[in-house]
Amino acid sequence: MLALLNLYKLSFSNLQRNIWVLALAMFVNRSGSMVLLFTSLYMTNELHFSIGDAGVVMSLYGIGSVMGSYAGGWLTDRYSYFYIMITSLVTSGLILLAMLFSTSIWSIAAVIFFYAFTADIFRPANSKAIAIYSDIKNRTRSVSLVRLAVNLGFTVGPAVGGFVALYLGYKWLFIIDSLTTIGAALLLYFYLPRKNSISVAENPEILKDKKTSAYRDLMYLVFVFFVAMYGTCFFQIFASIPQYFSKVCHYNEATIGLLLALNGFLVVLIEMPLMLKLEHKKLIFPFIRLGALMLPVSFLILIFGQSMMIWSILYTVIITFSEILAMPFMMNFALSRPRVERQGQYSALYSISFGLSNIAAPLIGLGLANKFGFNMMFYALIIMSILTFIGFSVLGKSELKQV
Repeated sequence: MLALLNLYKLSFSNLQRNIWVLALAMFVNRSGSMVLLFTSLYMTNELHFSIGDAGVVMSLYGIGSVMGSYAGGWLTDRYSYFYIMITSLVTSGLILLAMLFSTSIWSIAAVIFFYAFTADIFRPANSKAIAIYSDIKNRTRSVSLVRLAVNLGFTVGPAVGGFVALYLGYKWLFIIDSLTTIGAALLLYFYLPRKNSISVAENPEILKDKKTSAYRDLMYLVFVFFVAMYGTCFFQIFASIPQYFSKVCHYNEATIGLLLALNGFLVVLIEMPLMLKLEHKKLIFPFIRLGALMLPVSFLILIFGQSMMIWSILYTVIITFSEILAMPFMMNFALSRPRVERQGQYSALYSISFGLSNIAAPLIGLGLANKFGFNMMFYALIIMSILTFIGFSVLGKSELKQV
């Protein structure tokens, strides 16, 4: 027991104060993040739209995310990441309040799009802040600490959100989300120093060198493509799986919230100590590959689980281990590969890959489920996730040649 406690202590040691500030702000923000989890249920259960309509609207979240990530990368390479983060959080929090008055499919779609656009401007700026406030030796753990905060928030958010939706109504979810987003902005404003890295103003020639562009880095572009495929499969946990739990398993909102909270709880419990053990490994693609391999396993569990709770829990456990193994190392690769002046562009492409996933996940998942049923959706996702595993395996061979 003492050895386990020491392992936890070591996993959180030697990380900069500013990484802790970023993590705390992300915890506050994600504790209220219920829009992506419950909007599709709000549309189908309260407003009585079809799951196909909900899938189309939620895909607009992905479109807004892609455009916001691109804009965020462009801004981050030219201006202070500090003010970009603050502005993004405050603006997205205010936009979210418009959901209180949106009842038509077009008004909801507009709010979701602009919310995602303003919210995801934050991502490249936040990635640059993590890169600046960490070093190569503890970067994976720094990434994991921020992810831990996000997932701790996701442990609180879905659990609370499920009960809020069930007993107070869905619109309270949007109010809580808005308040926590603005609260995160206040935390960063008062406790994060207004430090910045190299800027164009100091060296106007930095961004003119096309050889350092992420768009000339073929291995990185292929990597981003497979990250998008991974994300499309993984984000079914938010896009289609809540509908599966509701329509097929007949779980209520509180039960669905607790299942999603289990994902965050397991990440909080396991990821940091595991990253402490793995951060000295030179090769990162074996862990990404193993994480990708767990995706088809998780979908097979749902196919053969026959809507039993034990199999829903096992699915959540397996998909969580996929996330724990793949995502910290994917982000480490994205942060460590570029020169400092290109971190915004590289981080933007990485964020865009997940934005594309957020477009594809509901369109593919809910679209297939709506037309052919959930089992056919799971079979399609198994094929896609196996291709993702093969893609990361090929990239891993390139990594071996570079060592």
